[in-house]
Order: sequence, then structure tokens, then C-alpha cells
Amino acid sequence: MKILIAGATGAIGQPLVDLLIQDGHTVYGVTQSEDRALIIAGKGAKPVILNVLERADVFSAIASIRPEIVVDMLTHLPKEYTPDSMRQAAELDAKIRREGGGNLQAAAEAHGAKRYIVQSSGFWYAPGVGLADESTPFAFDATPGIASGTRVYAELEQRVLQSDKIEGVALRFGFFYGPGTWFHPLGNVAEQIHQKKFPIIGKGEGVWNFIHIEDAAKAIVSAVYGFPGAYNIVNDHPSQMREWLPAFARFVRAESPLWITEEEGLKQSGADAVYYATKLRGVSNAKAKRVLHFQPRTFEWFV
Repeated sequence: MKILIAGATGAIGQPLVDLLIQDGHTVYGVTQSEDRALIIAGKGAKPVILNVLERADVFSAIASIRPEIVVDMLTHLPKEYTPDSMRQAAELDAKIRREGGGNLQAAAEAHGAKRYIVQSSGFWYAPGVGLADESTPFAFDATPGIASGTRVYAELEQRVLQSDKIEGVALRFGFFYGPGTWFHPLGNVAEQIHQKKFPIIGKGEGVWNFIHIEDAAKAIVSAVYGFPGAYNIVNDHPSQMREWLPAFARFVRAESPLWITEEEGLKQSGADAVYYATKLRGVSNAKAKRVLHFQPRTFEWFV
């Protein structure tokens, strides 16, 4: 099949290109950079230099390629994972996901694509007892930054899953870890931990859901063939911050992280950071395992 990937040179896009080519697909990778187009070509895929915010250009490109599957991994995330950098990136990130993804989906629908796969969130579910599943609502009443993000994801999912012109799949990923991500021995979070700049806040009861970047790419491949719908793509180890952060520190050979109070967290990093540390909810991957035959790896930080 012809498969077009928007975000083909990102941390998730690069292993995804490799897997799809191994499966025999003709892969097109969207990038705005001529330099990064060389990465796509070097993997055996066909680069498409395109600004997804330019609607006419998107329609022209899709009309020329006529892909059967479109994979939307569009993001604009900062290199540093800090409250300030995330706030600064949020507006453009939302614009690219909403408008750029909207252009891409409209063009895909207009030119005969069968399926549209979009990146969604598996860590902003409403608080509650037990693991959240795909029927659990997002945390629309959370702190301002998180509530704004949940509205963006809900809008994207509605656009994709309720389309009557194309099959929609929303993959609700946990926090990415592995090569090219913040959560890697060479990544920004590891750097902050070494510098004692990534503390546990309050009781550290917030439950984080992670997924290795290569397992995420495998899940996308499965979604090319599986039933449409929403799926939580997370590993088997939902972990409280007070559990995963010391484990990650050991994994990257750093000293144990600091502990600070919620009041200190509010002053230093803001309400969103305190919410992440104290309110995030664990997620079930049972549906993805059952329907997509998803099999995440053992969580290396705890081995």
C-alpha cells in the first residue's frame, strides 16, 4: 500500500518508516526540511517537502500521491521538557495538530484514502479509581495547561473518529521513552535529573504511563490493519512518579531525585507540573492487546 507519514523524521516517525518498508509498503514521508528529506530518502522512503499549514499545497501533494493510509504524527514539541518550554510550544503545537492535521485529513478524504491514523494522548484521563480505559473521559477540569491540551486531543479525535468519509484510528500514546525522546540516557529529562532539576513533587502519587518509541511504531503498523477506533498504547507498568522517577535516575546512573512540597512545586514550576506529579491516572492497554495484538516490552527501568 501507499502510506504517507506526517512527522516522518521524528522520534516515532523514523522507526515507523523502517517497519513499513520492511512490510513492503511504499512510504512517503512529510517534512519541511530539505536536510531531513535526506533522512527519509536514506531509509528508502519518498520524501515530501511540505508545510501542512498551507492547505492548497497539502491538497496538491495528496492528489499527486493518492495514499491509501495517512499517518498523522504532527507535533511541535520543545527539545527541553520544562513547564516554561511546554507552555511556549503549546500554541503552535495545537495549531499544527488542528489546522495542519485538518488540512491533511480533508485532502486524504477528498482523494480516496481509506484510513487516517492520528496521535492522541494516553496520560490526560480524568482522575478516578483504577486504570482508565478508552471509555474514560479526558481531564477537562484539570489545571489550565492540561485542560487546554485535553480539548485539543478531544477535537482531533472527534474529527478523525466521527468522519463518514474515512476510517479513523486514534492512538492514545503514553509518554515516549527511548532514542530521540526526553526520557533516554541522552535526553533532556536525564540531563535535568543529573542536575537535580527534576524533583518529585508532594507525595508523587501521579501515575505516569510510558511507551517505548519502537513499540509505539509497531502499534501504528498494527493500526494500519486493525479495526478503527481509539486505543491506549502504553506499556504494562503504570507507575507513580515516586516509583518511576527514582528508577529512571538509577537507569541513567544519576543520584536520587529531590523531593519538594506541592507549595514549592507551584512556585518553581506551576500548577500543571504539580498536577502531573500528583493527579495523573494509570491507563489500561487491554483493548490494544486484545484487538491489535499489542505486546509492549518489559519496562527496562525496573529490570
